[in-house]
Amino acid sequence: MLDCRDEVLFYTKQLMNIESIVNTNGEKEIAQVLYSMVASLPYFVENPNNVVISQTSDDELERYNVLAFVKGTKTHSNKTVLLMGHVDTVGIDDFNQLSDIACNPDELIQALRSEELPPSLRAHVDSEDWMFGRGSLDMKSGVASHLYLLKYYSEHPEELDGNLVFLAECDEEDSSHGILSALKELKAWREEHGFHYVAAINADFVAPRHEGDESRYIYKGTVGKLLPSFFITGAETHVGAAFEGLDPNLIAAELTRQIDYNPDLCNEALGEITIPPVSLKQMDLKPTYTVQTALSAYVYYNFFIHSWTPKDVLDKLSHQAEIAFGNALDLFENRYRTFCQLSGEPFKEIPWKPRVLTYADMEAGLVEEFGTEYLEHMKEHKEQLLLDHSLDVRMFAARVVEEAWKWMTDKSPAIILFYSSLYSPRVELSGNTLDERNLVEALDEAVAAIQPSYDKPIVVRNFFPYISDMSFIAISDDEVALDAAAKNNPSWGSKFFVNYQDVQDLNVPVINLGPYGLDAHKKYERMELKYSTEIVPNLTNLVIKNVLRKE
Repeated sequence: MLDCRDEVLFYTKQLMNIESIVNTNGEKEIAQVLYSMVASLPYFVENPNNVVISQTSDDELERYNVLAFVKGTKTHSNKTVLLMGHVDTVGIDDFNQLSDIACNPDELIQALRSEELPPSLRAHVDSEDWMFGRGSLDMKSGVASHLYLLKYYSEHPEELDGNLVFLAECDEEDSSHGILSALKELKAWREEHGFHYVAAINADFVAPRHEGDESRYIYKGTVGKLLPSFFITGAETHVGAAFEGLDPNLIAAELTRQIDYNPDLCNEALGEITIPPVSLKQMDLKPTYTVQTALSAYVYYNFFIHSWTPKDVLDKLSHQAEIAFGNALDLFENRYRTFCQLSGEPFKEIPWKPRVLTYADMEAGLVEEFGTEYLEHMKEHKEQLLLDHSLDVRMFAARVVEEAWKWMTDKSPAIILFYSSLYSPRVELSGNTLDERNLVEALDEAVAAIQPSYDKPIVVRNFFPYISDMSFIAISDDEVALDAAAKNNPSWGSKFFVNYQDVQDLNVPVINLGPYGLDAHKKYERMELKYSTEIVPNLTNLVIKNVLRKE
């Protein structure tokens, strides 16, 4: 076993002390500090071209990745293991009066000891087994573990059967500009140095899956994430004549009732099941107060997948939207009938039917009807929207659909289904390739070797349950699936673009082996020291050794 605790802890604190909140200058600062730390190691002083600080591309912000590699001398193998992790964090507003010390674990723990805390949290604060603070768990301790191993092998290249690449990327917590930009360097190094990337090890955090769960998890592959979004149009009316129109908010409410927490929308694969979708935004698009009902509403949902494709999700949600629309019209009609009975007003048959379109189908119809006139108008409209920096990619997409809707000849109430954000692809480590089989065997061997020296169960599962940059190292989707994600995203090619071909070109089998703790993204974020600073580096090291020596 490597005696690594003190060094990993030292690196963790150094990284934590830099407030590197995503989309702030802190991302730039931590990259510069990390680059200096690596570049000052003797191996990299002698081999300065083996470490780079690289600015992200197609990014509105100035921020950087740090990449470095050590070439092993034990054998002349081109096999290469990639160690990856992100250096950005979420914000610190939830720390309230402790925000000034949120990134200083030593001061923070002293402050927390004077707070009123629940017994379970008090036990962790008072023990010497936990480190608190922003980034302690997600995921600077994971990066510190990788940094330790990079340093170790830079000092002992004679122990390395192949090559080791270290990647510390920015912007994992928002739009993955870091990893998507780093793919270019990784591919360039492959060509320049002949690297054969046989495995990637991500070091994002792991946590209990339920109360009382003592297992420390390692994940093969990762969940995929989509953001299915719905632009909903109604029939505007004065509130004094409410039943003469159709409120799109009613349809939106029924849509959320149909989709939120719906177990039918959980995706099972390899015996594991995703969390069901849940809404992340629901609003109408009425700009100011008037006594007219809204013209349109907008809602989007988080959606996790294990084996479904973006096309599968569109098909399933189109069906759910049809059901929700029908439910909304039934409710409207029933209440309208009751109102007419109470008021004595005559009942008139409602004129609307459920109507659900995907954005790609709507766009194809408009192109067929209006041709280049429509395309040129939408191109100009998107260019104007790009000037409004208050629009994130999700609202940008909604405004594009809103403008396209104006061209529709049939403006009867409808639901338009589309994707409004980045698709983080699912990764399934199925053992279809030799590299995948070797990585799985190397992991199983490492766990078997380490488990006797650790008193908590180390459990291997198939899908990392959170969003991570693992989605952009390997890919399990085919062209049809990726095409559905692109064609149904109104922002594609303007507000954002992902070159999934880069991911397919690299396509490295990937696992997640990272620190253990609780309350990531919360005020009491904390990392358990023994597993995170002792077991994780040693497990990672064994996976590296095992996978590099396999034929």
